Amino acid sequence: MEKALQISSVLGDPTRFSIYQYIIQKHDEVNVSEIATQFEIHPNVARLHLSKLEDINMVVSYSQKTGKGGRPSRLYRLSDEVIELHFPHRDYKLLSSIAIDAFVELGEAGKHALYNTGKKYGLNIIKRVESVHFPENLSIDKKLHILEDTGTMLGMYPKFSYNQESNSITFSINNCPFKEVANHNHTMVCKMHNAFLKGMLEALFNDVELIVKENMYEGCSNCTYVAKLSIV
Repeated sequence: MEKALQISSVLGDPTRFSIYQYIIQKHDEVNVSEIATQFEIHPNVARLHLSKLEDINMVVSYSQKTGKGGRPSRLYRLSDEVIELHFPHRDYKLLSSIAIDAFVELGEAGKHALYNTGKKYGLNIIKRVESVHFPENLSIDKKLHILEDTGTMLGMYPKFSYNQESNSITFSINNCPFKEVANHNHTMVCKMHNAFLKGMLEALFNDVELIVKENMYEGCSNCTYVAKLSIV
């Protein structure tokens, strides 16, 4: 409970919470100067915010020599530790791991069911957003806007771009929302996530061939994809 109160207190500051979101979206290390410039605050204030985030293990820091002499530069990046707040305690991560193991026990039929369900959920979540906020015919830009906003809401912080010449969409996922469960069985979880993404895309585009270009579990900084469209 004490840890949860510390986290709530630290993230209760709007600027600090925005800084944390900025680091997530950037998916790279930051320094005090960058945060001070980005949020128009004094470097000492930026350093304080970053230190507060480090105190609760939401970010970690390390020194890096600048090559120009003087004091090393201090860099901050996201911690690998996941912060979860539940009142009272709820262990949804354990439940997810149990469910994944159950699908594994069912063999190929279980995997097939998991991937199909993932695709269905991805399809349905975009259909709900589209029907409420965008009832009219949609341009490519509006479709990408829906995908990006929904992906951000789901904690993926994606970036989408359309290539008219190849009639394809390139996008990256900068934060894996299933990371902790994927640590247990990343092959199945990644395939389920890919099916989820395919469902999201096919809610707005008819038939999509989804190609995985990079994967975080293969040492890449993020997951990147190319979605080849048949009809726009």
